[in-house]
Amino acid sequence: MMCLSYIEQKNTFWWLKLNGLLRYALSHTCSGMLPLYIVNEYPKSGGSWVAQMLSEILEVPFPRNRLPMLRSSIAHGHFRHTWNMHNVVNVWRDGRDVMTSFYFHCTAPNNRFNQGLVSQTLKDLVFNDVGDVEANLPRFIEYMFEAKKHPRFTWAEHVDRWNGRPGTIQVTYEQLRIEPEAHLARVLWELTGRDPSAERVRATVERYSFENQTGRKPGQENRLDFLRKGIVGDWKNTFSREAREVFHRYAGAQLIALGYEQDDSWV
Repeated sequence: MMCLSYIEQKNTFWWLKLNGLLRYALSHTCSGMLPLYIVNEYPKSGGSWVAQMLSEILEVPFPRNRLPMLRSSIAHGHFRHTWNMHNVVNVWRDGRDVMTSFYFHCTAPNNRFNQGLVSQTLKDLVFNDVGDVEANLPRFIEYMFEAKKHPRFTWAEHVDRWNGRPGTIQVTYEQLRIEPEAHLARVLWELTGRDPSAERVRATVERYSFENQTGRKPGQENRLDFLRKGIVGDWKNTFSREAREVFHRYAGAQLIALGYEQDDSWV
């Protein structure tokens, strides 16, 4: 298993299937023993960023885009089931920003690790102009909630299953963007029962900042980059009235449950 973890991701059905099965098995059987530190998210919520920072401070490997490891490490994923999972950090993000970010992720032609996802999405939706984000988002949002192809559950279902779940640590992308050091330190304390060094936390936050990883300031967009824009509230630049109504129909209640809105007036 440890040797397998050094095999980089292959964009094939069987590699992805094996990776998913191994992550599922380890996370549901070994997370409390190795220990395995699980970073769980709905895609495009900032989980990879959190996993990188935890790996740095806890000094355990994060086998990103590789098979998981049978040793103490970071396991990052999009887990649907909750049984027998320990050391879980659930990362939340405003579902409207998730949909905006996921749109670019699912339509970017150079997405080397998800070429199958991009091909399937464009085949299913057949956009006249992929660059017309505002016009395409309503149909894309509906597709994400109805088709459930990747992942095979919706953002709303993820919220209903994981929000406030006992024994899990909850943190939001927005908290980490606004006060990264304070919230990263909190997560580490809840995860290990130990206060991390403030200097270590500060250095880690700086190392994995959007600026250091991309060479761009937050808000400077590169639509072809995995780290596209790095800001909070970008949905306001892309959501038409129709997109608001579609998202509200599928996940308005969950948006309120997570505290991103107080009522339906945002629609």
